[in-house]
Amino acid sequence: MNTTATTTHFDVKQIGQRVQAASEPFRTLTEHMHRVIVGQDELIHGMLLGLLSNGHILIEGVPGLAKTTAVSCLANGINTGFQRIQFTPDLLPADLVGTLVYQPSDSQFVVKKGPIFSNIILADEINRAPAKVQSALLEAMQERQVTIGKETFPLHDPFLVLATQNPIEQEGTYPLPEAQVDRFMLKLLVTYPNRQQEREILERMSRTRATHSISAVMDPSSISQAREVVDEIYMDAKIKEYIVDLVFATREPGATKHTQHVVGLIQFGASPRATINLSIAAKANAFLDGRGYVTPQDVKDVAMLVLRHRVILTYEAEAEEKNSDQVVKMILDHLPVP
Repeated sequence: MNTTATTTHFDVKQIGQRVQAASEPFRTLTEHMHRVIVGQDELIHGMLLGLLSNGHILIEGVPGLAKTTAVSCLANGINTGFQRIQFTPDLLPADLVGTLVYQPSDSQFVVKKGPIFSNIILADEINRAPAKVQSALLEAMQERQVTIGKETFPLHDPFLVLATQNPIEQEGTYPLPEAQVDRFMLKLLVTYPNRQQEREILERMSRTRATHSISAVMDPSSISQAREVVDEIYMDAKIKEYIVDLVFATREPGATKHTQHVVGLIQFGASPRATINLSIAAKANAFLDGRGYVTPQDVKDVAMLVLRHRVILTYEAEAEEKNSDQVVKMILDHLPVP
């Protein structure tokens, strides 16, 4: 028993040393991004979590909050390709993934790849495009490949989709179905800066040529190596049980006395995909903190990002003017932490 404990302690210490070394470029990247982006800590941290976890991100926020700038900085910082795709009602799937183009010179069809063939994809206002375009994007996200004609093409690695939604303008939009929203690993809410941050934005950006670029601090191979380290981060059995308890609390809140207060508020709980995403995101959070092991706080730090778009509320909850963030917070506040 003691030998096993000693071995585990040694392994965690060894992993911790690897994490410290591998995570240093990500801390540098965060510092560089903050030279351009004022505030927006959750947005920047969330994007790095998605990058390390190989999971896509849904970003909700009003226009003008530096979402595009942040994504562009991320692509520059890891020296990868970046494509911004403006979703509109007349967009077609072929405009996204590509199509076959006929060449009269040799009477053959050739493949013309679409903008999806890049590393960092900003799908701007995804809910403005019709369902068939959304489905084409979500299929590419899930399969990480695209079929054009009879040929199948793998997408680049790393491949990260950051899709934005505007919460205040719903006219002429096609809201994402809940089943498709579940494909996104994280949902980030981007809010207005505070007064001090607003003043700093004024000082930095009130010029005709404000700089929005940063220098690269790593390359795509560094991302792959970092993900391997993330997979090795130690997670205790009690932490795993806590993750399962959180997910089941969204499905069966009446099964334990700790979550009785949310009974009747949740129509549909989180899927098994949420369990997987919680585990990976918690490891990525520990990685960014330079640790080789996951703590309960890591789970709590990422739980809202993973669960808020997966918990579907009842009409009763909406009548009480509750939102999914409030319900998830109620579960986090009352569920015992290991």
